[in-house]
Amino acid sequence: MRVLHIITGLGVGGAEQQLRLLLRHLPAACDVVTLTNPGPVADGLIADGVRVTHLGMGGNRDLGALPRLTRLIHSGGYDLVHTHLYRACVYGRLAARLAGVRAIVATEHSLGDSQMEGRPLTAGVRGLYLASERLGRTTVAVSPTVAARLERWGVPAARIEVVPNGIDLAGFRFDPVRRQRTRQRFGLPENAFLIGAVGRLTAGKRFGLAVQALAQLPEDCWLLLVGGGPEENVLRRTAREAGVAGRVLFTGERPYVPDGSPGPDLPSLTAAMDLLLSPSAEEAFGLAVVEALAAGLPVVHASCPAIEDLPPHTAPHARRVTGDATEFARAVAEARAAGPRTRTAAEAARHYSVTRSAARLMDVYATALAAPREAAPSSPSPQGVSS
Repeated sequence: MRVLHIITGLGVGGAEQQLRLLLRHLPAACDVVTLTNPGPVADGLIADGVRVTHLGMGGNRDLGALPRLTRLIHSGGYDLVHTHLYRACVYGRLAARLAGVRAIVATEHSLGDSQMEGRPLTAGVRGLYLASERLGRTTVAVSPTVAARLERWGVPAARIEVVPNGIDLAGFRFDPVRRQRTRQRFGLPENAFLIGAVGRLTAGKRFGLAVQALAQLPEDCWLLLVGGGPEENVLRRTAREAGVAGRVLFTGERPYVPDGSPGPDLPSLTAAMDLLLSPSAEEAFGLAVVEALAAGLPVVHASCPAIEDLPPHTAPHARRVTGDATEFARAVAEARAAGPRTRTAAEAARHYSVTRSAARLMDVYATALAAPREAAPSSPSPQGVSS
């Protein structure tokens, strides 16, 4: 089976790194096209032996990208096209249909109640999404919560399959040597209690609440912010104003798997933490939370469909908080007071093993390929597309 994955960009992000992880476990011949921004994940994919093509798309309405993508798909002789992220889904599904591909699958990684990929959900975004969705065979939701949101949008339930994000359980397994080495790298005091927060530094992630919570905790508590993004300067200013700038560490974007770049990877950073704090109020899955559970960490979170979709006993040390910074600080203090625990993966994390997700995705592929071929559509103009 030859599969082409089309994604909007390959900078460091949850969907992008999830694609790289999945391709390591999918028993199919896979190539990747990125519409824009090859980024570090493209380098990682190439290092893994995956062929990556940069389409060089100039903007949201670069309609010249559509025939280029159609020709690329047609010349590759692919059995199936799998699209990821909004812009790639809009352009990729149409190009695949025009190229006569037998089956088209899309994964919805980031649909929230009020936003998609950090952007507000407008009538235009919804309309274009639904129009392009009809061009595919199946839409994959990364959680039952996202599947329900897709149904409310108007995607027929029969066209939705749930394939959760996958976790590299072995990669996130707690390693005390890696923990000590990473903490020494940051110059942490030996008894420091390290609170971690992982994700794009955007307003929607609400990491300012983590900084404000830190200001209400004892001085031996530190905060490790893992990720890059447009809110970094805002968060640094918040830390200065709160008087905790000396206890907030910024790592920048970090890979999920070792890629040869300097500095620790995400599993090493997770090993160094004592607790994960996730103040984001609107998540599609909650990947950082589940990875923390795979590392045996206690978690304080505002939203995590991956946990909320499972029985409570599968993540006994995960606590949901919906209040302000004071509530988050109180929950962190209570988790710390409970004392250290054995760092073993929670049952919830084991439920989301990447090998299981890859197997479920292959079932989706097989079903899509078994369905009758559909006629190619005319070429509508993808106006109003956002990244």
